[in-house]
Amino acid sequence: MRTITMIALATATATFNVAVAQPVQQTVNDWQDAFRQLEDEDWPSPNRERRATGAPGPDYWQQQVDYDIDIRLDEEARHLYGTETVTYTNNAPDTLDFLWFLLDQNRFRPDSMAVMTETVGGGGRSAGRAGGSFPDGISASAMRRRQMIEADGYGFNITGVTDADGEPMDFTIVDTLLRLDLDDDLNTGDSVTFTIEWDYRLVETQVIGGRAGWECFEETEDTGGDCIYQIAQWFPRAAAFSDYEGWHNKAFLGRGEFALEFGDYDVSIRVPQDFIVSATGVLQNPDEVLTEPQRDRLEEARTSDEPVFIVTPAEARANERRGTRSMATWEFRAENVRDFAWAGSRKFIWDAVGVEQDGRGDAPDLVMAMSFYPNESEPLWSTFSTRAVEHTLDVYNEFAFPYPYPVAQSIAGPQGGMEYPMITFNGGSYGRPMVDDDGNLSYSLGSKRGLIGVIIHEIGHIYFPMVVNTDERQWTWMDEGINTFLQFQAEQQWEEGFRSRRGDPDLISAYMASSNQMPIMTQSDSIVQFGSNAYGKPATALVVLRETILGRELFDDAFRAYSERWRFRRPTPYDFFRTMEEVSGVDLDWFWRGWFYSTDHVDISLDRVIEGTFDTEDPAIESLLERADDTEFRENLTPQRNAAEGIVTYADRNPEVQDFYSANDPFTVTEREREAYESARERMEDWEAEILDSGTRVYYLDFTNEGGVVMPIILEFTFADGTTDLVRIPAEVWRYDPRNVTWTYVTDRQVVSVELDPLRETADADRTDNYYPPRIEPSRLELYRSSSNPSSMMDDLDLRVTRDSVRTRPE
Repeated sequence: MRTITMIALATATATFNVAVAQPVQQTVNDWQDAFRQLEDEDWPSPNRERRATGAPGPDYWQQQVDYDIDIRLDEEARHLYGTETVTYTNNAPDTLDFLWFLLDQNRFRPDSMAVMTETVGGGGRSAGRAGGSFPDGISASAMRRRQMIEADGYGFNITGVTDADGEPMDFTIVDTLLRLDLDDDLNTGDSVTFTIEWDYRLVETQVIGGRAGWECFEETEDTGGDCIYQIAQWFPRAAAFSDYEGWHNKAFLGRGEFALEFGDYDVSIRVPQDFIVSATGVLQNPDEVLTEPQRDRLEEARTSDEPVFIVTPAEARANERRGTRSMATWEFRAENVRDFAWAGSRKFIWDAVGVEQDGRGDAPDLVMAMSFYPNESEPLWSTFSTRAVEHTLDVYNEFAFPYPYPVAQSIAGPQGGMEYPMITFNGGSYGRPMVDDDGNLSYSLGSKRGLIGVIIHEIGHIYFPMVVNTDERQWTWMDEGINTFLQFQAEQQWEEGFRSRRGDPDLISAYMASSNQMPIMTQSDSIVQFGSNAYGKPATALVVLRETILGRELFDDAFRAYSERWRFRRPTPYDFFRTMEEVSGVDLDWFWRGWFYSTDHVDISLDRVIEGTFDTEDPAIESLLERADDTEFRENLTPQRNAAEGIVTYADRNPEVQDFYSANDPFTVTEREREAYESARERMEDWEAEILDSGTRVYYLDFTNEGGVVMPIILEFTFADGTTDLVRIPAEVWRYDPRNVTWTYVTDRQVVSVELDPLRETADADRTDNYYPPRIEPSRLELYRSSSNPSSMMDDLDLRVTRDSVRTRPE
């Protein structure tokens, strides 16, 4: 722990001679070089694809990939069988002789790069064998997962690849990738069509992990024992081919998500006849898969003021049975999407409501917000899920652009939080009430907020990165960080006092001051402390940028411009950085460098405050001040104790040594001093006399940048009369010396205290040095015993809910 500098106040009654700090020698990559420009150094040079303004250039391009897919679920074997016909259009200025596709399910093969490179304590988890300690065990769940991966034959089986004429095509599988060799070169503007057949075994999500799979429930008196299937990364998908990277063909290791291409999808999903299916896109055959009452309710929901059950809880309970032999096909169409996911179960309750919006451009005027969930998730899901979807659309539309698709869906199931176009998986433990031994239900405040938060987050991902098509594999923060920033905004607008997990500057300061960090601009699979790095720190940076650096108006205009510019396009971080600067008119290179390129943190210390008052040169006034100083001297400890002990001074004992000065007041003002003062006043300019007579005080404040990140200095001055003044000093105050600065404050009021960062808006890691005068920091200490028993306020008060309502009843 570093020593805390005590802040001193010195009162001066003489004119100040302030020494000027010597300029710091700047060097490349020196943390002190805070205001060096990033352009053409860490940022790529602008070109005709991407302009220096941050906007797409006149030659911007991206590929188009369309899919026609038939998929069948073998429920008994938990196996998928699929056929896809792909039309790949080459809009690049390059001729292509092969295409790369993603086979993400191959990450679960025992010989995959993902499995073979798993480490103990890796990926940001707590260290498993720090310092080479001797292992003393392995968890049963980890052992079970490893055994299942070794034995259960996961991964894609590619059973055929044929061209438009049905002739076989050559292909090569490289870990989680498939390279398809073309018989003829694919020139700019041309298209090629081919068919891929495949199958794979579904993973049990809660055992193996991953972003999709299945979960089955135990049968109880209240609920059935059926399963939920959430299906994603389920078909060979074209890898991205971009102007800045070429082929995005890095192996999938489980964390870095997906850079994909936009296209149109026609998908037929064959499942047991009593399944309810949710998917990317719009259902094309409701007459074949929904009952007439369900179709009527779906139409009613379009204009309803509150969610309407399309499939009621009673109908879902009736569906929860096994052994159905008949099958049904659900057909969906989705236009201009970069991926496709779906979910199916006979357990699903389904509710929906129409959300009106400003459908400018090609956005719809009405969006259907919908939720699919089992009875085990009641009553939380029917109360909050679809409403949270609706709220997310309202907030994100204001910050970015109108929601561009006709549906937005929230699905409960095994996956705890994952997004795809028009559909999100928000299941796991989110929103499931606790059940006691007697079958009574209750839920905690954390469970409620967790459900609302994850739905906002995942629905928000439909905007970023499903529409603003960022490269999640390389720059996770562009997906997770930007979306977490907007999630924070939506949570704070949900209800008063909502405790967001990320976004508040106070929540990130400890992480930023910790060790074992990497810069935000780190490739996804290499990041440690993933949640703080990819979600929390960039989200907080944008909150600080909006509230403290730019202000809401400038930030919102720039962020909206970025969102509109890159809607249905693929931006890089540099496009974001440049847009924010160009539209706001503020140079932010120092901000990007400190927050995104370094592991420094924010910690500014207020070291000293000096109060300066002007020498009036009036002997009547100055003699009084000199007398006060002399009185303070006479009241020092030694003279006081001498008098108490009866010590008589030598001069008092020997009067013969006393002279004129011994007998007269040394602070007496003489006539000559008065005349000299009056003469000096006559020679003064009016403005000089005005300064001397004004009672102005000049305060010199010394600051040290302890953390390394330069930031604005925000100060609140409190005066003797009880009033305050909030002063915001731009970060450029550090431009001559990013380690230490002295700043002056001029006022006609007496300052009694100063606080640095009073609104706690800069993520300052150590607030003990933010005050003049220093103050004792309060803390509450609690004696406690650890307990592993889950609890909630509702449970403590013996209040219960039913599956049909969150309204509480006494036990």
